[in-house]
Amino acid sequence: MAAASILRSERRTVLPYLRRLLHSSAAASTPSPSRFLRHASPVPRDPDHSPFLRLPAARVTQLPTGLRVVTQAYPAATRMASVGVWVDAGSRFELPGTNGTAHFLEHMAFKGTTRRPTALALEVEIENMGARLNAYTSREQTTYFADVQGRDVPAALDVLSDILQYPCFPANALKRERGVILREMDEVQGMMDEVIFDHLHAAAFQGHPLGDTILGPVENIKSISKKDLEQYISTHYTCPRMVVSAAGAVNHDELVDQVREYFTELSTEPTTVDQLVEANPAIFTGSEVREEKPEMPLTHFAIAFKGSSWADPSSIPLMVIQSILGTWNRSVGVGNCSGSALARGISNGNLAESMIAFNTNYRDTGLFGIYATAKPNSLYDLSQLIMQEFRRLAFKVSETEVARARNQLKSALLFHIDGSTAVSENNGRQMLTYGRIMPFLELFARIDAVDCATIMETAKDFIIDKDIALAAVGPLTNLPELSWFRSQTC
Repeated sequence: MAAASILRSERRTVLPYLRRLLHSSAAASTPSPSRFLRHASPVPRDPDHSPFLRLPAARVTQLPTGLRVVTQAYPAATRMASVGVWVDAGSRFELPGTNGTAHFLEHMAFKGTTRRPTALALEVEIENMGARLNAYTSREQTTYFADVQGRDVPAALDVLSDILQYPCFPANALKRERGVILREMDEVQGMMDEVIFDHLHAAAFQGHPLGDTILGPVENIKSISKKDLEQYISTHYTCPRMVVSAAGAVNHDELVDQVREYFTELSTEPTTVDQLVEANPAIFTGSEVREEKPEMPLTHFAIAFKGSSWADPSSIPLMVIQSILGTWNRSVGVGNCSGSALARGISNGNLAESMIAFNTNYRDTGLFGIYATAKPNSLYDLSQLIMQEFRRLAFKVSETEVARARNQLKSALLFHIDGSTAVSENNGRQMLTYGRIMPFLELFARIDAVDCATIMETAKDFIIDKDIALAAVGPLTNLPELSWFRSQTC
């Protein structure tokens, strides 16, 4: 009883003191006008990212054949490594009438070589190492890579060199892979984002291979021959257009010696991708592809402007603009709390199910814009809000939203290099697109140099009074015409 009485007495004494303390602290503190600066100084200053960006340097060696080798010993704590071959060739460089060859070749690469005559022999060798072997094809690049233990890097490199230099393309495998690719095409038709972006490329780059799909049309899949595959390899798989990139538990000098030993049969044809692109440049066309499907519950559509190439000075400001526009999805639940003005407007007006800003770069051009899904009765209001936000970027942008966008962009870039596979991929792609590895300190300095004036200038150059490409699938009655979208850029 005595203890309880003392406790009540202390509580009566302490609680008023705590209340006074809290109220006096709240009154004394002046909240920052920006919630993004609440825990930092509101005084502008040059950020110093060097303490957490001191990554091991990437090393690059170019062999006499023109083949480049890049390594980065990071992260190596797990003693795992990733090694791959990045080729400056994709569906964009296919001959007329052979669209789909680059992707077909990716499928056939693992079906046997002169030294490993069957797919089974290749798979058993990879599985015995506990490795993962994979490949993918894009419109401008093709990649073959393996994730292995550090000690097995030479063996993985031997396999990669074998499938690129000595493929045998057996007739039974060709027939089987036709069926596999046709089934893959059926699956892709069920992925609305893939369908929309294929339509968007067709609208934006009419009559150019960049507007073709990566998988190709059905008639091509049924007719692509061994000769087509061999011709594509001999034409495009050349040393000056290839990069061997490795990361993790790797030794640069040893890898260079191994590449010199294994990669001996590739063509040294000096023609560069820049020469091919200059001979057949991609011209952006303001047009649309609409696929009316009234039975669908939602409309999927994408609005795009001509973007920048990889090396264009505007590429980084456009990346920041993409971050300003942001993403939103009803299922995530972040709406009027989002830093994106467009996301807040969509959430408050209940205008869409999802929205994502995109920015795609190619060798000589690009696409940037908004992809959204919405109910048919919201399409006009949503379109009006999106175009209003595009126009606003050219005339009224706050320091707060630009600071937020820069921070989010830098975080996304760092998340993207989490692991040896991502590091080797990033380095291989940069060697093809920039011809060098851009250190993160330099990249972040370029991002931090983007201010409000840069954003507005870039938006005026790429948005105001510019042509638009549009792709849409679903119930389209309430979606405005292309001419309306074009008028909204003025």
